[in-house]
Amino acid sequence: MLRIPVALNELRGLLRSFDKASLSQDIAEETLARLAIVGPVNSGKSTLVNLLVGRRVSPVTAVPGTTKEVLTQHLGPFTLVDTPGFGEVGGVDRGEMALEAVRQGDLTVLLFDGAAGLRQEDYILYQELRAEKQPLVVALNKMDLIKRELRPVVADARAKLGTSVVPISAKKGTNVGELLLPRIIEMRPALAVALGRELPFYRRRMTRSVIRRTSMLNLLIGMEPIPFLDIPLLLASQIRLTLRIAAIYGEAMGPERAKELLSTIGGGILLRYATHEAVKFLPGPGWIISGFIAAAGTWAMGQVAEAYFESRKVLSGAQMRELYGQLRQLPRGFNVRPRFTHKMRSLLGRLRRKGS
Repeated sequence: MLRIPVALNELRGLLRSFDKASLSQDIAEETLARLAIVGPVNSGKSTLVNLLVGRRVSPVTAVPGTTKEVLTQHLGPFTLVDTPGFGEVGGVDRGEMALEAVRQGDLTVLLFDGAAGLRQEDYILYQELRAEKQPLVVALNKMDLIKRELRPVVADARAKLGTSVVPISAKKGTNVGELLLPRIIEMRPALAVALGRELPFYRRRMTRSVIRRTSMLNLLIGMEPIPFLDIPLLLASQIRLTLRIAAIYGEAMGPERAKELLSTIGGGILLRYATHEAVKFLPGPGWIISGFIAAAGTWAMGQVAEAYFESRKVLSGAQMRELYGQLRQLPRGFNVRPRFTHKMRSLLGRLRRKGS
């Protein structure tokens, strides 16, 4: 579900989208987003960073205070920050360094050792970070060591901190992609572009979150009762979606090129929005139907754009239009994505055979 503050930010962004320079700048800023990972000594910060990056970039050890200074791993314009542990002897200065890293980031993941349990200093750390007024996600690590006591441990942490916590295992990868990353994107949607761009293993997951969020926004926009009034906003929203997907796949693309790609996929503006606008003349139910048509069209556009970049831009205009038409006809449900994936694999297989 699209949160109200997020929806308002997206709408403000759409109004800026009518200025092409502002639109390009907004997308460029999203690629520069930072994620700070903070936590007590040996809470598993380095293990989490290594899991996300897909290789060892930060030392992992059981010796307290191994990370002696703020470690930044540059992944293009995106930086993951593995901060020094709090709580060890002489850690005051390093704690301040960690807070400074939080101030420079767009969102903070506060990581606790769930197997060790929460201490008074952990609660103090949480209060300090919350006082920074930055988006904050609390994660309880080492759930693989807790096993049967998982629910009571998570419930106890929630009660002590007074906030929701995400149980994970950075060592096993449990709940990192399923719960932690979605929570991060929910709190700071702009991070989807940076995470998808620099962490290939999570690229498709981040792309789908961008498509889903834009589709929900266009559902609301499409319910505008006055015919044709919503078309400029829907078009701007779909252009932003295309630019975000391109950025996730590391492709340089301007607003005009994105508009051309949308026209290639779904035809001209009048063709894409004809049915959507026609139902608005039926008051009440027609407005709701119009919103769902706008959302479905945006979802299909996003899926084809993802397929285009996933295929390294080998899909022809005819192939993209065929996919778009087929996706518009698919029933909404749990089996949609597997069916689409099967179609894409079959199509790419045919293209490879033609090229060999």
